[in-house]
Amino acid sequence: MLRRRADAHVWFRVGLAAAGWVGLYWANGRVWSWLLGDLLGLDLEGRIGSGVHFFLYDTIKIFLLLTGLMFVIGMLRASLDLDRARDYLAGKGLAVGLLLAVVLGVVTPFCSCSSIPLFIGFVAAGIPLSITLTFLIASPLVSEVAAIMIGDQFGWHIAGAYVLAGSAIALAIGWVFSRFALERWVEDMVFATRIAQLRAAGHVPTWTERVDAAVEESKEVFTTVWTWVLLGVGIGAAIHGWVPEDFFAEYAGPGNPFAVLVAAVAGVPLYVNGAGVVPIAEALWAKGMSLGTVMTFTMSAIALSIPQAIMLRRVLKPPLLAIFFGSVTLGLVGIGYLFNALFP
Repeated sequence: MLRRRADAHVWFRVGLAAAGWVGLYWANGRVWSWLLGDLLGLDLEGRIGSGVHFFLYDTIKIFLLLTGLMFVIGMLRASLDLDRARDYLAGKGLAVGLLLAVVLGVVTPFCSCSSIPLFIGFVAAGIPLSITLTFLIASPLVSEVAAIMIGDQFGWHIAGAYVLAGSAIALAIGWVFSRFALERWVEDMVFATRIAQLRAAGHVPTWTERVDAAVEESKEVFTTVWTWVLLGVGIGAAIHGWVPEDFFAEYAGPGNPFAVLVAAVAGVPLYVNGAGVVPIAEALWAKGMSLGTVMTFTMSAIALSIPQAIMLRRVLKPPLLAIFFGSVTLGLVGIGYLFNALFP
């Protein structure tokens, strides 16, 4: 009887917290738009107004995702037999795990930074690093919004090629990563969690213990990475939406054989989402930039970013961080040259 009451009390608290989380997530963008635009009169389309709005909105969004997803994954890890799940995936083979990671990445509408909380949870749960990194590539790279806008602006055959190319890059890099022991380059804080200690105790935890452990783990991860989130989003806000189109037209035009490489590298600092980058890509295409170079620029801008690198540095050691960014960049360069050959 006492245990049932305790469990009921725990689930009541969880329900209230979940309702509050949903409310905050729903209100996040609306509150900042009202406060900054309507109340303070800032121009949300201008550089200052859009940058401030971006910083406040994206910071709260990532904090909410970080705490919410870590709690959910912590509860799953405390409640499920993850060893059996891993054994099941191992029996199905690496290919199935990589395909599932790509599918999950495609259907989750996360930007390059918002996908990091789920990535942390997957790594902490013991899912193979090659599979989690495949998800981290696919989630921002294959954007449903970008695909729809590309289809509308460039043609649906180009949108289909974009989705296939992004999925192929994630699968190929994930397979290459699976050939190496990369776990030594993951920071220890990802593995030394409250849930891991709870499961190591060898007993079946109560619901109260599971909730408490998930809450504590969420707090531990949050306190470890929050400064990195602020730093990353702050840099992103400062450069948000700023694209020197004349620079791209001059140095990444059709006359430069290294245009695709220039587009891949130059897209990283821009930190724009799929909805924001496709109109820019269309403008660059109208100025004469080849389609492959445009696609490389588009995919680089949404898949890689300086804020993402800053946040990932808290969970990945420099060698793996460099390997991750270098591999994705090389993949995008290859896709650019392939697109230029197929769609001259």
